Amino acid sequence: MNTAFILIKRNIKLFFKDKGMFLASLITPAILLVLYVTFLGNVYRGNFTSNLPGFLPLSDRLTDGLVGGQLISSILAVSCVTTAFCANFLIVQDKASGTVKDLKISPVNSSLLSMSYYIATLISTLMICFTAAGICLVYVALVGWYMSAADVFLLFLDVLLLALFGTALSSIINLFLSTQGQISAVGTVISAGYGFICGAYMPISSFGPGLQKALSFLPGTYGTSLVRNHAMQGVLSEMNRQGVPMEVIEEIKGSLDCSPYFFGRQVEISSMYPILGTTIVFLIVVYLFLNFVRKGILSKA
Repeated sequence: MNTAFILIKRNIKLFFKDKGMFLASLITPAILLVLYVTFLGNVYRGNFTSNLPGFLPLSDRLTDGLVGGQLISSILAVSCVTTAFCANFLIVQDKASGTVKDLKISPVNSSLLSMSYYIATLISTLMICFTAAGICLVYVALVGWYMSAADVFLLFLDVLLLALFGTALSSIINLFLSTQGQISAVGTVISAGYGFICGAYMPISSFGPGLQKALSFLPGTYGTSLVRNHAMQGVLSEMNRQGVPMEVIEEIKGSLDCSPYFFGRQVEISSMYPILGTTIVFLIVVYLFLNFVRKGILSKA
């Protein structure tokens, strides 16, 4: 147990000490926050107001709260996964520098070494993502706060689940990387592509029917939907109290993937948690299995 603690502590310290990896992990939330607030806020605001009946004007604070909820949900849905990939690049750097070989020569169990990377990545990711979530909540408080304590708690739970998912997924992919060039390539692809396929940059409801069905198989879709629901539930409820018809609210929720569909059947929030949780467990099992297989292959070689 002491060995595991030492390895986890070592990995966390190296991540925060490496300015390249640490700053790279902060790029996505920082850029998204500036990009969304500066350029896309007015676009979102126009989309919302255009869907409302003319006789039901909303206050600027309520509209800003609605826009703010969408902005922070998009930022957190992407950042939890991309940050995990950046934090998990440490294992690739250790392979590239030969450090992993030194660690495997020492009397350290291979499974313990693998789990130390996973746990260290998860802790580093959560430290950054919880901080980003706090900053996002401050932003929402400034523009229009309608979230309850339960919404905040569930939002942080969503961040935790997405961090677990991102850490498990990145652990599997990074097993097959061994050079700095591969780190750069994978990091670029994940940073640019994940936001689209999970519906954070652009709602999946705006894609074609075929692509919508394909993306409904991806667990990240439901992770984004969970964050969307909990970031926007309070302001949508307030809109209903102020007289906005439920049909209009449901249309807004559908356009933002708060109510995703799987082959024509709506997926409820109560089903999204088991989907994401089962996926996390499955990915962790796959990660451990791949490490076990690779250990057997290397020992025979």
